[in-house]
Amino acid sequence: MIGPLLKIATTAAAARGLRDAAIDARNRALLALAAGAGGAVALFCFSRAALTLLENRMDPAEAWTLLGGFYGVLGGAFYFAASKRRARRTI
Repeated sequence: MIGPLLKIATTAAAARGLRDAAIDARNRALLALAAGAGGAVALFCFSRAALTLLENRMDPAEAWTLLGGFYGVLGGAFYFAASKRRARRTI
């Protein structure tokens, strides 16, 4: 008699836990998406500001080259850090 009641109670609790986990995952995904969009907008705005300042001092092609080199070095540093972290995790 008590077995079916316990089964119903545990099923309801498990469903509630699954629903809460799904809501939490959705919220995390939306926050990550919003952070990515904000980062992209910030990167665009800071890049435009840097290009405006650099083009006042040098040729526009040199300004683009300098900014591209900066982002290339930054991307290489991030790649190195990510690969080092991944290598440490597999050991």
